[in-house]
Formats: sequence, structure tokens, C-alpha cells
Amino acid sequence: MYVDGQGRRGAGMAAAALMTLLCLVYRPAAALPSQINVLGLFDSGSPGDIQAFENAIDEINNSYDCLHGSKLNGIKIIIYPGDSFKAAKEVCYNLETMGAAAVVGPQVSLTTSRHIQSLCHSLQVPHLEGRWSYPVPSSWTREKFTANFYPTPPDLNQAYIALIKEWNAKAIAVIYEDNDGLIRLQEALTDLREPKVHLAQLPNDPNRDYRPFLKMIKMTMRIRHLVIDCRAELIRTIMDQANQIGLVSEYFSFMFTSLDLHTVDFTPYQIQQGRVNITGFRLLREGWRQSSDSCAQGQDWRTNMNQLTTTSMLMYDALHSFARALRTSEREGPISVPTLSCDTERGWGTNGSQIIRLMLQTPMMGRSGLIRLSEFGRRDDFELDVLELGAAGLEVVGSWSRAGGVNYTRTWGQKTEEIATSMSGRTFRVVVGLANPYVMEDNTTESGFSGFCIDLMGEIAKKKKFKVEYHVSPNNQYGTFSEKEGPSGMMKELMENAADMAIADLSITLDREKGVDFSMPWMNLGISILYRKPVKAPPQLFSFMGPLSTEVWIYMGTAYLGVSVLLFILARLSPQEWQEPGVCSMAGADPDFLENEMNLRNSFWFTIGSLMQQGCDINPKAVSTRMVAAWWWVFTLIMISSYTANLAAFLTAGRMETPIKSAEDLAKQTTIKYGAKKTGSTKYFFRDSSKELYRRMYNFMESARPTVYVDSSDAGVERVIKSKGLYAYLMESSGIEYVLERNCELTQVGGLLDHKSYGIALQPGSPYTTVINSAILEIQEEGRLLELKNRWWKANTPCPDDNKVNANELGIDNVGGVFVVLLGGMCVAVLIAFSEFIWKSRKLAHAEHTSLMNEMAKELKFAFSCKGSSKPVSKPEPLRPSQSATYLSNGPGNWNADVTFEPYQRKP
Repeated sequence: MYVDGQGRRGAGMAAAALMTLLCLVYRPAAALPSQINVLGLFDSGSPGDIQAFENAIDEINNSYDCLHGSKLNGIKIIIYPGDSFKAAKEVCYNLETMGAAAVVGPQVSLTTSRHIQSLCHSLQVPHLEGRWSYPVPSSWTREKFTANFYPTPPDLNQAYIALIKEWNAKAIAVIYEDNDGLIRLQEALTDLREPKVHLAQLPNDPNRDYRPFLKMIKMTMRIRHLVIDCRAELIRTIMDQANQIGLVSEYFSFMFTSLDLHTVDFTPYQIQQGRVNITGFRLLREGWRQSSDSCAQGQDWRTNMNQLTTTSMLMYDALHSFARALRTSEREGPISVPTLSCDTERGWGTNGSQIIRLMLQTPMMGRSGLIRLSEFGRRDDFELDVLELGAAGLEVVGSWSRAGGVNYTRTWGQKTEEIATSMSGRTFRVVVGLANPYVMEDNTTESGFSGFCIDLMGEIAKKKKFKVEYHVSPNNQYGTFSEKEGPSGMMKELMENAADMAIADLSITLDREKGVDFSMPWMNLGISILYRKPVKAPPQLFSFMGPLSTEVWIYMGTAYLGVSVLLFILARLSPQEWQEPGVCSMAGADPDFLENEMNLRNSFWFTIGSLMQQGCDINPKAVSTRMVAAWWWVFTLIMISSYTANLAAFLTAGRMETPIKSAEDLAKQTTIKYGAKKTGSTKYFFRDSSKELYRRMYNFMESARPTVYVDSSDAGVERVIKSKGLYAYLMESSGIEYVLERNCELTQVGGLLDHKSYGIALQPGSPYTTVINSAILEIQEEGRLLELKNRWWKANTPCPDDNKVNANELGIDNVGGVFVVLLGGMCVAVLIAFSEFIWKSRKLAHAEHTSLMNEMAKELKFAFSCKGSSKPVSKPEPLRPSQSATYLSNGPGNWNADVTFEPYQRKP
């Protein structure tokens, strides 16, 4: 039953009196009145809100068990948005004339809502809302008579933040329609630390022409992700105008905060599967199940979901929640709905408080899901469907809840498969940079290009079944991105939507990643130095001395002198070296002197003869001297063999003059200039490096005149060749590897200065990055990447290997062991010589009846006098009896020195 709020006061009073009389006659003992008035305020102008209001009341009234025969009487009050005065006047009039158990609405005006909340709070009448609203003022600390079924802004903001983080965007634009929208997004703007947020307001254009504004977003901010808070009726207009200026593509993502997104017709964009990214939320549930004690028994509205607004359905849920509270409160005692005056302080009393309390305490399953209100009448526990535009329209792809966050119903693999399917049959624009062997112009091919990168992109396109259209970057620049200067080269092509991908010897750098996306690396490398090969030094007059270092030559000379002198000394000390002369004056007679062949001259001759492997007629005879000779022969054998072997290598390889061996050598000198590509990542590496050496090299390159920078790598290679050793080019190691295969005059100097990778660049936020990554991984696992590199890097006629013979002079570290062995042998020989010397001296001392020390001193004095190579033979006479007695009595130690003997004559 419905009564128009514009009826005359008298008719309303008469109807109220009649209804009261009927209740007294027919239901004298009922706990609920036979008719309960509910006021509905409508300021949206939407017939759907009124229909939801009427349908809810009809369902409640058609169920006898719901209110046990009592009926709800819906009184519709239609007002203009913002007309809070008329709204309050109509509410007060109906409360005074007929009474009402609840007030529902309004749907749009926040001012009107606040006014009605205050009025209901004063009169203790339940106020039901289904719209976005500010939180209830904290000054209302006692009983709350407003129940708002719309999700609270703080929780909605958490849902927005969760979805924004799923984007993984570097920057987003937040666009709002009015101040209410800014307030709705306030907490999201405050809590969101990343990504960077650009805030903008839709222009207040009566013609709703937002194209200049959207074009500014596209060109100035270069934003790919947009969060838009506006009314549902503006969404289609914004999308159509965004499509006209090129904002609607797979590279731009839109998220609308309106919970009525499902009511928008996106049919023109459904056919562009995978190329329109629209995301949002929906509160209404498909296939909802009503509570067992619910009064909803009408038709299932799932087939008309796209026609149901959130506000309408929340009004529907609010009335059913109110009806359940009425039925529950009936058990606690009779309820009466009195007439109330807005001019007095008298309110409804305990009945109103009881109904609103039961609504807040009793959860219910409605068309908007599980309804659970807080003690303040706010709905802060709810679940949202995550919607995305697909081929069949908006599809539920997941859900969000405060406890669980975002949960997608599809897997990452399914999402990737959908993107791969959308790529099939499409033609992608790929910008390239000319550089051998990556990309080269080739009129014999269908695409007009050939090279490693062209083959790689061809393999990817074959696997993912798409086509490619190539064009060269303006001025063949790879470019970079900076916040101040913006993008350049290939980066500009991608960010201005002139290309879908970029492939070349393009390094993945931090600056570039700030502007575009990169695939996984398809080649790893580093910066190195390209320089001419070292020139062989001209033959030198004394090049035969090259196999041994100067230090070794000095040690050998010292060893030669030392061994010769030692041999001479030991020969003089050793008795076996003193031999009878070769021809005796008298046959069978004892010689008067002994001769030693190992004089100083012969000792030097013997050692030099052994060193030259020629031998000598003079040979040592004593054990000690032979020991010296043996170890000297071992020493000379090893040294001569080592020298001979290394001499052959030296004469074959020759000596190479290398002025630089590393980046440190380059930085220390100024004669050899060095440079890089003027717009490449190599230059930026030196510019941004924190290492002092590289910063100094960058400053040198910047100040060099004429400039040391080149336009391309080919120009850098040509400059290295023509400079004849006065220019070195800094470039990637993979490029150097290619150049060295084809130019035998050049070489790589030193190791890698850094580590970097090449990748395929894509537009920022591109959905195809994952698909390209999977294709590169497949090609890599199949071994095709290595095959392609060998095909384009290896030359048909490789350069001769100049390092087959690598001769280095032998240092003391190489042959030091030989000297140690020689020294050890000499020590052993000295010990043997002294043993022989002591033994012979003792024998002579006994024979000559003298002391051992005297005999040793006499022999040592003769040996170290180095005079002559012969000595007289001592021939003592037999002792006379007196001398013998004296000798025997005194002993050898007390022998009279004045006693003399004739020389001793040895018997033959």
C-alpha cells in the first residue's frame, strides 16, 4: 500500500484514524500494528530505487510469516537533490499525521542525509541508508539510530589500494569528479606510498567534453594507470572520449571506484579482447542465498543484475533487515508506532531503540552479501567481487575482503594464456636500432631487415603466433628516460605509443626501466675496451738473451764464479788432488814435490766447458771436487735445456708492444684517446658510476676535443682502425666479440668493467611482458639462442691464432730450484773436502811427529796462498834414541820445536 506524500493533511489524518480503528477492532491482542508506515525519501530520480523500495515491501507483505499478518505501508517522498528543507518538512508532516517506524533514504544528497539523520536521532526513529556517507559524528555517543548498509570509506579505500598494488605500476593518476570523490579517496591517497600518485579533477564541463583533459593526462603525465571516481552514468562517456584520443588500449588500465560499474554497457569494447583493461568492484552478489528467516520470496533478480544499482539493492536489504528486527522485537512485547512532532523533544522511546539495536546485532544474508553492522551502524565487514572486462562483458575474476585481501579465482597461468591468445594474429610494431650483427638493413628479406635480433623476434613471433612490423628508431638512437628531460630515442617511441616493442643491442638500465618495461635478458655481457692488436717489436741485437730474465743471468754468472772458486779451493784442500808429476826424473824414486791440476785457471776452464756442454781434459779426482763437478753438471743440464726450449718459443712468437692493458692504464695517460657511443648506456655507466676511476674517465671523455664520442658502434670500430693506436673504443663485450671475428687487427684489452644484459623493451605496463619472457625462456632451453649467436658471430674465415706460441722469459721463480740444488751440492762437497783435509792432516801430523793443529795450519796456509800448483813432499828421518825418549816422555804436545829432522823420504 502506498500513499503519495503530496496528499492533503486532512485526508491523511482521516486515513490514520480509520486504520487505528480497524486495528482496535480486528487485532486487539496483536504485538505489531496491522499497518506499519515506512517513509521513503527519493532524490536520485532513478526509477530503480523506487522499484526496489516497492518490491521489498511487496515481498514482506506477501509473506504472512514475516510479520504475522502485519503490513508495511510504504510512503514515497520524492524531492530534489540537496533540498533538505523540503525533505525535513515532508518527514515531519508524515510523522505528525500518520506516524512512521522507519525512514529510508535519501540516495544522493549528503546534506539531506545529515539533516534526516539528525531529525531521526532526536525523535528516536530508525534511519536506514544505502549510500556513501561520512561516518556518524562522534558527538552522537549514546544511541545511534542510523544504519548505513553501504560499505565504509576506509574499507573501500583498502580495496582500492589492494588493486592498485596488483598493477605494479610506477605511477598512477587519481581522477575525481567532485569534492565528495576526493573525500572518498582521502585515505587511499594518504596510505598509498607507492606508486607515485598524480591527482586531478574532472573539468566541470556542461557538455561533458573531457577529451582535452584526458589528452593532457596522456601527453603530460605519461600515466598508464588511471583510478577514476565518478558517477556510473559518466563512465561510458569517459571511456568513449578516451578511446578517441588513443587512451583505450592494452597499455592503459582503468579502475573505476563506482560500485555500479556492472550497470555500464561496455559492448563496443568487449570485441577488443585483451586490448581494453577495465577493472572495478561490485557489492551485489550473483546467486545469493537468502537467510532461512528472510522475508524475501519474490523473483530471483540474477538475470537482471546489470540493471540493479547498488543503492537500490541496499535499500532492498535495509527494508528486509528492518522487517526481521520488527519480527524479533515482537517477541519482547507489543510495539506501537505513535505520531511524533518535530517541535517537541518527545521521541519514540524504547521501541525505536529496540528495533535499531536488533538490526545492528543480527547479521543477515542479503542481495549485497553478508550484512553485519557495527555498533555505530556502519557496514565494515563485507566482500566485493573484482570485475574485469572480457569477451563476454564484465567478468568476476576474484574477490576482496578486509581479512583476506584480493583473491583471484583464476591462476597466473590462465591469465598469461588469455594474454597469449589475444596476441594471436595481431601485428605488433617493433622499433629497432641498426648495429651489426643485431639489426642490419637487408632488402632481400620480407621485413627489410636481418640480424640476430630479427631472427630472435621471428622465433618469438612464431611461438606466440603474431606478426611483426619493423621500423628504425629516429636517428638510430637507443635513448633513455629522465624525469627532467623525458624520454628519447627508442624509449620515446614506446612511451608515446609509436611502437609496441623495441629490440636491438639495448642494455637494461635503471633509467630506462623507469620509463618502460623490459623482458628477461636474452644476452649477458659487460663493457670492455676495443683496441688495436699489439705490434711485434723489431728484433734486437741481443734477443738471444730473452729466454732468461736479467735476474737469472746475474744468478748464473754468480754461480759460475762461485763454483769455479770453490772447486779451486777444495782441490787445494783435498789430498787426492795432489798427485805425482807425470814424468819422474828417476824411475822408482820418490818425488820431491806433488802437483795439483785444478789451479784457478783450470777451475774456471772446467766449469765453463761443462756449462757449454763441451767438456774438458782436466777432471777432478777427489770425492769432494767430483761432488762439486757432478752438481754443476746437473745445474748446467737443466739450465741449458730450459734456455734452449724457451729460445725456440721466443724466436717464433716475438715480443709484443702493448701500451695499455686495462682501464687503469687508459686513465693514467692522455696520448691514447678513448670514447663511447654518445647516446648509449656505456656512456651513462661512466657518468653515473660511483667509482673514482670511471668518473675520471668520463670527465676526460667530456672534455676531449675533438669529441671522442661516436654516433654508432660501427663508427667507433672504424675510428679505432684508422687511429693507428691513438684511440680506444669502449663498448659491450658481445659487440667486441663480433668485431674480433672479422677484423684481425683489433683485440679486446682487459676484462669486463661491469655486468649488464640485453633485453626487449616494451611499453610501460605492457601485459605482454610475461608472454615474451616465456617465449625467450623456451628458445633458450631449446638451444636456439646459442645457435643464433653462432650463426651471426662466427666468421667464415676466422683470424689466425696469434697466441699459439706464448713465450715468457724464465724468471728466478721458474728456475730457482736449480740454484738451490747446486748450493746444496756445494755444501756437501765442502764437508767432504774438509773431512779429507782433516784426515790427511792428522796422518801427516803423526808421520811428522807434530800436532794436528800445526799441521792443519801449515796446510791451510799453503792452500789459501794460491801460489803454484805443486808443493814439496815432507820426508822425516827416524828418531834418535834421545829424541825418541824425549818424545815419548813429553808427548807430541810438549815436543821441542828446536829439534829438527831431515826431510822424510817415502819409500816407493
